[in-house]
Amino acid sequence: MKALTDLVFDNRYARLGDAFSSHVLPEPIEAPRLVVASPAAMALLDLDPAEADSEVFAQVFAGHKLWSDAEPRAMVYSGHQFGSYNPRLGDGRGLLLGEVVNGAGEYWDLHLKGAGLTPWSRMGDGRAVLRSSIREFLASEYLHALAIPTSRALCVTGSSTPVWREKRESAAMVLRLAQSHVRFGHFEYFYYTNQHEQLRQLGEHVLACHFPTCQTQPQPFAALFQEVVERNAALIAHWQAYGFCHGVMNSDNMSILGITFDYGPYAFLDDFDANHICNHSDGSGRYSFSNQVPIAQWNLAALGQALTPLVELEQLRASLELFLPLYQAHYLALMRQRLGLSSAEDGDEGLIQQLLQLMQQSGAVDYSLFFRRLGEQAPEAVVRLLRDDFVDRSAFDAWAESYCARSARENGSQEARRTRMHAVNPLYVLRNYLAQQAIEAAENGDYAPVRELHAVLSRPFEEQDGMQRYAERPPEWGKHLEISCSS
Repeated sequence: MKALTDLVFDNRYARLGDAFSSHVLPEPIEAPRLVVASPAAMALLDLDPAEADSEVFAQVFAGHKLWSDAEPRAMVYSGHQFGSYNPRLGDGRGLLLGEVVNGAGEYWDLHLKGAGLTPWSRMGDGRAVLRSSIREFLASEYLHALAIPTSRALCVTGSSTPVWREKRESAAMVLRLAQSHVRFGHFEYFYYTNQHEQLRQLGEHVLACHFPTCQTQPQPFAALFQEVVERNAALIAHWQAYGFCHGVMNSDNMSILGITFDYGPYAFLDDFDANHICNHSDGSGRYSFSNQVPIAQWNLAALGQALTPLVELEQLRASLELFLPLYQAHYLALMRQRLGLSSAEDGDEGLIQQLLQLMQQSGAVDYSLFFRRLGEQAPEAVVRLLRDDFVDRSAFDAWAESYCARSARENGSQEARRTRMHAVNPLYVLRNYLAQQAIEAAENGDYAPVRELHAVLSRPFEEQDGMQRYAERPPEWGKHLEISCSS
């Protein structure tokens, strides 16, 4: 294991030059203190977990110190925000400190969010607040624990630096890790500014660093786009299967790697509602839960448009048409697993859709706990306990009869079924009210709740002694918290 000072940098993106990013030093925040750190994320850099206890750890990730080999850069990009094109976005409050190479030869971007003003800050102050930093940290690490592709979060550093949003808050920084921070919006920027040589240069960088197998194809850029389509189909299927609402699916918040990226007003469904809107600024519901599939396809079309100088239009269209059937196949496979079905039958899709329709009609079925409870006992016994949450009980009974018959055609014991289902259905869910309680404690200087919540969510499928309160249904007030983009 390495000390913090032993990290090895190889800053490939910085070498692309000033057309792609600007050199900016982080602006330190006052009286830095570690709020929470992820040992699992630290392991990606081969860092000794004990490093988090050192004084220099908080200083580095609060902007007070910097490695000599780091090359902090603010990246430029554009993107479609709520359907409208914004020509000049970029890292307005974040810096790509550099790329670290671990012992396995893997490259990891170190991206410090909340690091101060950059050329792309526009009217902002370049800061992130403690509230949003904790939320991003928790979500990044929780989605990883669920095996949903995501950026990672190494730590949150708090401070006494005041910032103003809707009210006075304190500044914080979160250190994000990803194998790339290139977004759809990077390609859009160079396309819409007619910098086609830089567009090609960016594409070649992405191919060489992140999609080397595409380089061996007859048309590498076409292969790249198809790979991005395939990865996003799998990603969105995971979101929908696990009830994750991103909240701000702008094209500048979509990763070229097909990972969950740029956490803001996200939410996991409590009571199932396909039309749930987790961002209270999204008045039209553009990014509602049910719209995430078509919006992902829309964003992929925007990326495809940006690649038209490099790829024939018909090839782009053909790849884009793969998205929906690939998504459906991934989603069906995930939902079969959640229902404890290890084989495939033609009627499975209808069985799943009938269940979701019954959940929607009832309006009070906890999406995550339903699947967890479904595996606790044999199907014939457990459906009798679950039916009380449904308004149309006769319709649920009809579904339950079909489900029990379908389950009976699976091989194995109830014990094996329970083990199989509990391995994919979390007991502990990152609910907004739990995050809010941890945030309020942290804002008062008590970091124990956020650290405990992170520890519990790091093992979401395993029952943990003394942690029952994290597995309970949310109180009514906890289901109606308004989360905004403001951070």
